[in-house]
Amino acid sequence: MFQNKFTSHLLFHKSEQGGIFFLIVLVLVLLAVYRWVDFETDTVYDSTSAEIVALQNEIDSLRQVDLASREPKLYPFNPNFITDYKAYALGMSTEEYDRLQAFRKQDKWINSKADFKRVVMVSDSWLDSMAPYFKFPEWVTNPRPKTNRTYVDFNKEKKFSEKIDLNTATAVQLQEVPGIGKVLSERIVKYRDKLGGFTDDVQLFEVYGLAPEVVQRASHRFTVKSPKEILKININTATASDLAILPGMSFELAKEIWEFVRLREGITDLSELEKIESISANKLRRIQLYLSVQ
Repeated sequence: MFQNKFTSHLLFHKSEQGGIFFLIVLVLVLLAVYRWVDFETDTVYDSTSAEIVALQNEIDSLRQVDLASREPKLYPFNPNFITDYKAYALGMSTEEYDRLQAFRKQDKWINSKADFKRVVMVSDSWLDSMAPYFKFPEWVTNPRPKTNRTYVDFNKEKKFSEKIDLNTATAVQLQEVPGIGKVLSERIVKYRDKLGGFTDDVQLFEVYGLAPEVVQRASHRFTVKSPKEILKININTATASDLAILPGMSFELAKEIWEFVRLREGITDLSELEKIESISANKLRRIQLYLSVQ
């Protein structure tokens, strides 16, 4: 019974048999087409088109910028101090570097592009490419113009008649002394005006910022020729407050002097003040201008 049922399913009408045959033929045709026909298509573009050329140029430009950024940068340098490695990096030959070193060992200096060419004997092309990076000291590139000023030896003292009166000297004249600039010269004039005039050259030591060696040089060219008269204070009767108002006198020193005089019930000579430890010989000279012993 099962066999008869199965056989009945394999029996087709004539029209069904034709449809099955057509279907088989169609499948075979499609398989043949799939097997032998190439369906892939390559994209074809014109490499000479304006858009492609512009894009390629942009890529090349970016590549060059990237390569340039990776190269070591060259900064200004003094050719007198080129090292072995620096010479190699700059493309100098061993012979050229040896010539430079031999020249420098003689304690000589290269101060121009022409000097470098003459000493090292590099090629013109190398020099033209590297010379813009040469950096020489300021005194070489911008030397000060020579003047016809006559040299004055301030360590040699002039005669009294040749010296300028310190009470009439201008700030400009004072600036001729080495070590006295615009600020110090104006400070000297201002202090002189405060005193009403100098009485002795030693009073220059009281000007703030004026070094002893500078005062010494100034005294070789300037001196007090019209001294101001000072009303002196009797040290044996003066109080500490009286002494403290004297030029260059601090209250601590004034108190120390007053105590020194009181302990001795007075002094007979101002030179006795040298026994005070804080008073130097120079300081005593300045104090004596304002004190007396009576």
